[in-house]
Amino acid sequence: METILGSLFILTLITGISGLKIDREYERGVIFRLGRYHQTKGPGMYWILPVIDQKAQVDIRTKTVDIAPQETVTADSVTIKVNAVLYYRIIDANKAINNVEKYQTAVYQAAMTTLRNVVGQNNLDDVLQKRDKINFKVQEIVDEMTEPWGVEIERVEIRDVEIPLAMQRAMAKEAEALREKRARLIKASAEQEASIKLAEASKKIVENPAALELRRLQMLTEIGAENNTTTLIMMPSDFISLAKQWTESLQQNKNVSVNGAAKEIIDSHGELNSEET
Repeated sequence: METILGSLFILTLITGISGLKIDREYERGVIFRLGRYHQTKGPGMYWILPVIDQKAQVDIRTKTVDIAPQETVTADSVTIKVNAVLYYRIIDANKAINNVEKYQTAVYQAAMTTLRNVVGQNNLDDVLQKRDKINFKVQEIVDEMTEPWGVEIERVEIRDVEIPLAMQRAMAKEAEALREKRARLIKASAEQEASIKLAEASKKIVENPAALELRRLQMLTEIGAENNTTTLIMMPSDFISLAKQWTESLQQNKNVSVNGAAKEIIDSHGELNSEET
């Protein structure tokens, strides 16, 4: 009798111990009693009825999923490949187990399909320049799809966009043309501003001619600062005009002197002829 009681005690003890469960902080236990959902337990230690209760464990930490490159056609008929990263977590373990089979696969398929559809609704420029907008749109749609499954989509990030080589060359040419356009506009604007400043400077010089001579002296100083073997000196136009006037004056004086001497010779010759007569 004692042996039977001892065996029953040991069996009861083993059965009781087998019903003890421990879940970590990031784990939850979905308990089924006789096949029907009973409750969600955890974290920590708890006890379930052996044989009668069954447990399905769920990890509620944020999960990262790499979405394979998806080939799609943009709204402007450009074929591209896009891949992304998906972040999600379980917020309701009961729904994740009971409302969908293999929630990991379901979430991945939903994100992959939505990404392809959203990218196909945008132009190539929007895909390249407005990724945040596309990311938010994909997250919003997928989160709405996965809400009945107890899954929350935390973030979707487009990681890479693969563009055909022909389109890459066309985009490079377009970017080069835009840079050249900006360079020409900047140069034209600079020339316009320079012309305005030169016009103002010319007015100042007309009001004060000495300013021009000071500018010439400054230019000679700048030329002398360089390691030049030949230096060109620009003479002021006033000096050239003065030299020209002085040369013309000398020429006129010389002509007057020659004409006077010739006249004296003629006069003296005339007097000699009269005397001989």
